[in-house]
Amino acid sequence: MSADQKVKELGLVLPPPLQLPPGVAIPLVMVKVIDKRVIVSGHGPQNDDGSIAEPLGQVGGDVTLEEGVQAAKRVALTMMGTLQRELGSLDEIKSWVKVFGMVNSAPGFTGQTPVINGFSQTIIEVFGEEVGLAARSAVGMAGLPFNIPVEVEAELELK
Repeated sequence: MSADQKVKELGLVLPPPLQLPPGVAIPLVMVKVIDKRVIVSGHGPQNDDGSIAEPLGQVGGDVTLEEGVQAAKRVALTMMGTLQRELGSLDEIKSWVKVFGMVNSAPGFTGQTPVINGFSQTIIEVFGEEVGLAARSAVGMAGLPFNIPVEVEAELELK
């Protein structure tokens, strides 16, 4: 089954482009394609309408571990939405090469790996292990833009 079909079968919603707060401009591209290489800028969790998803704050403080995992899953949906719009189809993806997961972490919080597992498991659920299993880092940060709990960037290979 194709990745696009799998998204539909699972009933997943891929959000529209991020609705930035008024007065905020970010000079970047969300996806940069260089031959068969795809570099994906950092994405945060979005609601189905494209707004920034809550809860906001540091995981292990304002945000529970489970809420962090759910935020990471939403980041996967957000990123897949961007990729589908930019590439025309998720089926253009040959491989998820590298995933860099950042967790807005409260002091002493060490559960970054299970949080970012929420992202990876969602990608694998859609693409399967052969395409979706990537080299990965999961690190803690003192803060993230807009106080989001999770941000992920990635590198992919096209067919």
